[in-house]
Amino acid sequence: MEGQQLSKPSAYKRSPGLDNSTWYMGNLVSQMAGPADNGRAFDLIIFKMRRGNEPPPHVHAREDEFFYVLAGEMQVYVERQTFAVRAGECMFLPRGKPHAFLVTSEELENIALISPGGFLDAVNKMNAPAERMEVPTDLDTITYANADLADIIKVFERHGVRFLSANEIGAEMPEYPR
Repeated sequence: MEGQQLSKPSAYKRSPGLDNSTWYMGNLVSQMAGPADNGRAFDLIIFKMRRGNEPPPHVHAREDEFFYVLAGEMQVYVERQTFAVRAGECMFLPRGKPHAFLVTSEELENIALISPGGFLDAVNKMNAPAERMEVPTDLDTITYANADLADIIKVFERHGVRFLSANEIGAEMPEYPR
């Protein structure tokens, strides 16, 4: 929160576990670092997702994103280019650049560094505690594909993230499947 004093960062050690992991849109999200840990410098998450649970094409007004793929593969669409990103490779997405990604393997495990910190404040308004350290498999799991996006759009807009219209997707990322 802007203007809010955060305590001085301290050294810590953390591993993905039920105490710092949530389920969000059918994905397992483990928050390794956040605003309270580092004075809002960055968010660091490890996430696991299955093909089909990706967010819609969007643009961040505030954050840069850096992804490092631990396992699996994804296609990233940004600046009218398509990048195949595999385990052991990374991808940088600067703020203000519309982008999207699709998981092309069955499952993807990724580390995301998001700077400055605070983006997870939006996600944390819409997630649920993880019940196990796996991607949820329940048939009634809410994902972007079956969610009412109206409320999600409002939460993200308050945090500087905007989903793209169909026309913007066509213009910004013509290779993105629609």
